[in-house]
Amino acid sequence: MGELDKDRSKALKRYLARAKTGDAQALYALGLSYATGASGAPDYVAAHKWFNLAAMNGVGRAADDRAELAREMSAAQIAAAQKAAREWLAHH
Repeated sequence: MGELDKDRSKALKRYLARAKTGDAQALYALGLSYATGASGAPDYVAAHKWFNLAAMNGVGRAADDRAELAREMSAAQIAAAQKAAREWLAHH
């Protein structure tokens, strides 16, 4: 793994740790990371999940980004992202 990959991995771990405390900006940062592929290949289901959680926690831009992303997703992908968000809420 290259140095840049290690830095990205560390950043994702930091965002996730902060997200577990309810940090809305960390939730949004995770959405951006997955949407843009900063964590590897883009993962729209994961990105939608994180944007959804960030929007629920008051990050207005997250709702816009979630809607934009949803236009590129199938109904099944959106349902999977919504389910993942509900599961996150049930456990955190």
